[in-house]
Amino acid sequence: MGPHARWTDVGLGVATVAVVGAAVTANVRGDGTPAVAYLFAVGFGALMWVRRSQPVLALVASGIGLLGYYALGLPPIGLALPVGAALYSAAEAGRLRWAVGSAAALVVISSVARTLGGEDPGYLYAYELPTTVAVMAAVIVLGDGVHTRRLWRAEVGARLAEEAERRVQHERLALARDLHDVLAHTVSAVTLHADVAAEALDDGDPVAARTAIGRVRQASGGAAQELRGTLAALRSEADGVSPPLGVLARLGDLTAGAPVDLTVEGRERPLPMVVDATAYRVVQEALTNARRHAPGRAVRLTVSYRPAEIGLRIVNDTVAAPAGPHGYGLRGMRERVGLLGGSLRAGPAPDGTFEVTATLPAEAVA
Repeated sequence: MGPHARWTDVGLGVATVAVVGAAVTANVRGDGTPAVAYLFAVGFGALMWVRRSQPVLALVASGIGLLGYYALGLPPIGLALPVGAALYSAAEAGRLRWAVGSAAALVVISSVARTLGGEDPGYLYAYELPTTVAVMAAVIVLGDGVHTRRLWRAEVGARLAEEAERRVQHERLALARDLHDVLAHTVSAVTLHADVAAEALDDGDPVAARTAIGRVRQASGGAAQELRGTLAALRSEADGVSPPLGVLARLGDLTAGAPVDLTVEGRERPLPMVVDATAYRVVQEALTNARRHAPGRAVRLTVSYRPAEIGLRIVNDTVAAPAGPHGYGLRGMRERVGLLGGSLRAGPAPDGTFEVTATLPAEAVA
């Protein structure tokens, strides 16, 4: 418990002592005021010290103390004033039934005892009882309201924490996909060009070998650049560094040194960044699979700009078995596209080729 809460308890205790002490001093009966009455006032206030750790104990002790006070014939101090703080504390701590039950028991016991004692029923039931019940109900409702609001805040906090954790997991998954896409494409490109270099050396063609080795260097450098960009974006979006974007702007990096026939349909236009990046990754993964399972075979890539979407079609001239249905590549492509409300299909085409088609919603951006 912090210092603020402790000072609040002290304030409630002092207020209880002051209010009950004032009622004792007023002594509407007009007879003498025994000093023991003030000790009761101090006792009611002292119970506020344990109202947080033992709210039921503070409430029960206050009720028993109040009954004992009246049993000794001490000056009247009402019902609500001595136990109001205890009722509030019990309701605030979530002990609503205890608060309501204790208040009802005190009202019933007091009313019966005072009626049997000969007090005026008109004054007792028409004025004092409604006032007492109203005050008790008010402090109980107030305490329960504070308790309910605290629970609501805790629930909201838990939901925010859960949402933050979900976003972290989403970012981790996105990072894993990016790393897989970059590294898988790079490894495939490096393997392909290394094989070309080896064959060129065997054929005594150093120029072709140097060209292939240059392609290896280019692919490795591009992968390193993309990884640096991804890590920089994770550090701070405010730095203005983004993951590699641009379907057409970067397609040359993907198709370099490979037999890819590129066709663009429709009028090119800027795309939303997330759509642009997703389209790029789909093309990258599809070309990687083609190089892995059908190396050297021609690939046809079609990018179609439509009014409200962009279509991608990657076709291998020879059927190539892609990563299995549980592979990270194909599953990652489907997840990426699905998150944007698009669709993706990958499988053998009727003409005997292997085809990957994807459609992404892509309204034009300024």
